Amino acid sequence: MKVFDLHCPVDHVFEGWFASEDDFRQQMERGLVECPMCGSTQLRKGLSAPRLNLGAQPPATSVPAEAQAAPAPQSEAHRKLHAVQAAWLQLSRRIAEKTEDVGEQFADQALRMHKGEEPERPIRGQATPQQALELLEEGVPVLPLVLPKDSKETLQ
Repeated sequence: MKVFDLHCPVDHVFEGWFASEDDFRQQMERGLVECPMCGSTQLRKGLSAPRLNLGAQPPATSVPAEAQAAPAPQSEAHRKLHAVQAAWLQLSRRIAEKTEDVGEQFADQALRMHKGEEPERPIRGQATPQQALELLEEGVPVLPLVLPKDSKETLQ
């Protein structure tokens, strides 16, 4: 298993877990890896420290506290950015746990629930900008989380 720190163009940082380096490259080429904050697929790998679990026991002697390297100070803006990212990821995971992914059937399912043709339940999925606009015009409450860059003009 390969774990990479990935960065988007606006420097959101998140982990990506892949079966191998080739798996990472293939998923990137197919556009399957995106920033969970902004949806960008223009990602770069950052430095990641590998963790090797070889079953070794920790050394018996401990290093005095004053000899340990102090962590590099982080700016307040950097801490706030990471706090926002962590909150967004926690919210995203909670939404994924509490909703049913209906994929590309989202617009159809949401409209049928709105019209009472189907029992209401929490769903998530994909819709085109045009479908999202039509749902909003019908009075269906939708919350688009990520819009492709070229779709902003459609919704204005």
